[in-house]
Amino acid sequence: MEQDVDSLIRRRLRGLRLARGWSLDNLAARCFLSPSTLSRLETGNRRIALDQLIPIARALDTTLDDLVATEDDDDVLIRPEPEHRPGVTTWLLSRDRAVAGVTVAKMRFSGAPPGPDPSDEPRVHPGREWFTVLSGRARLELGGRVVDVAPGQAADFSTMVPHRISAVPGTGELEILSIFDRDGERAHLHE
Repeated sequence: MEQDVDSLIRRRLRGLRLARGWSLDNLAARCFLSPSTLSRLETGNRRIALDQLIPIARALDTTLDDLVATEDDDDVLIRPEPEHRPGVTTWLLSRDRAVAGVTVAKMRFSGAPPGPDPSDEPRVHPGREWFTVLSGRARLELGGRVVDVAPGQAADFSTMVPHRISAVPGTGELEILSIFDRDGERAHLHE
């Protein structure tokens, strides 16, 4: 078992380094270890020590937990349950507190124009939002501007600007795929 964990850690170290396009020299400079030590760690010619993993994890912008976590057989399939509120159905497509604190959601807006509900007012909160239109046409109210977003197009904007997303009137339902940071998730999904 210990050998399997060591092998897994070694593959992760090499994979993360290569994914960033770094040579052994690049990583060595970032974690203050010699390139030969890193090479021996990756190839199994040197025993892995905790005092080496911590600076390597920092340099690779990951956590020690992620480096040493064993492969598990968790269910990789996400089975979203729809959450309904007037005019909008939301399916969360990422697990709780997904990677980097972002939440991915599919949202369906009815074709009905927004009513006088105060929760339909444009919102302001810290961060950024991104969405792409899957079907229908989106109307993004962003400050004093109105931007229509067609299927296949995406929008990325600062959420410090008052904003609201709805279906373009007369075009039927709208479906979008949206990525929220923590602030956007709280503002839009946990009312």
